[in-house]
Amino acid sequence: MKKFLLMALITIMMISSFTGCEQRTNDTLKATKKIKIGVCLSNFNNKYTSYLLDEMKNYSESLNNAEVVYVDSKNDSNIQLSQVENLISQGVDVIVVNPVYTDASKSITDKAKAAKIPIISIMIPFKNQNDAACFIAPDSEQTGLLQMEYLAKKMNFKGNVAIMMGPMGDNAQRLRTKAYHEVIAKYPDMKLVAEQTAQWDRARGMALMENWLQSGKEIDVVASNNDEMAIGALKAIEAAGKLGEITIGGMDATPEALDYLKSGKLAVTVFQDATKLGQCSIETAVKVAKGENVEKIINIQNELVTPENADEYIAKWKK
Repeated sequence: MKKFLLMALITIMMISSFTGCEQRTNDTLKATKKIKIGVCLSNFNNKYTSYLLDEMKNYSESLNNAEVVYVDSKNDSNIQLSQVENLISQGVDVIVVNPVYTDASKSITDKAKAAKIPIISIMIPFKNQNDAACFIAPDSEQTGLLQMEYLAKKMNFKGNVAIMMGPMGDNAQRLRTKAYHEVIAKYPDMKLVAEQTAQWDRARGMALMENWLQSGKEIDVVASNNDEMAIGALKAIEAAGKLGEITIGGMDATPEALDYLKSGKLAVTVFQDATKLGQCSIETAVKVAKGENVEKIINIQNELVTPENADEYIAKWKK
């Protein structure tokens, strides 16, 4: 009987030892397993988005505990939904999405929620933002206020204003344009004479500016929601022989815009730090994947860029 009890005790000890070893192995695997992040950006061809993509890649490559899959939605909400579904099927731990359109994004958050995969929006919020872990973006309203106040001062707080907007309904378009209206309303001698979308696009910005000029509209300043449309407007103004007669402001502080700023052709732009946004997006995704708490809204502050400090921002892009 004693021999039987001894053998039973040894067997139990061996099983316990094996189970404990197995548990420790599983814990080690969990600790060393790389976090898989899916990043779905609206359009790689958008100038600012292309810089953001580069910065996300630069930062993620410095991490030992994460791997990142990047996909281009080519400005198509249907493609974006399909890509999110594919990322879910790949078993990613967290998804970062720059939505094509807010209004078309509910199906994206629904899919992620059903799969129990946390999701983060950047630049543009989801329609069901409450279903997401976080929204990260430059402060678009602050951007609009910085740009328009500078332009107003440059105009001595009087003159006719034309506004070039991003896609209608886009969060950045809405907040930047709202800020323009707030500034214009403060000054009785400033008047809004034209307001239209050019879809963030340089060629469309140029065509829109040509139409405004050909219509005979008297325009003293063009406030653009981004640099690409501002550069398009600038080219149309230059071709019409009106360079110097119309003041132009942009946003994003892209390298090409900074060159135009330094040459005096562009009056002002606003720096939206793609490095800071890219790093924050990946860093937050890692935290969310680990189950850590993060702020529901993270606003990245922006900086005014004028001809006087253009060199400082040109140097940032060369790092």
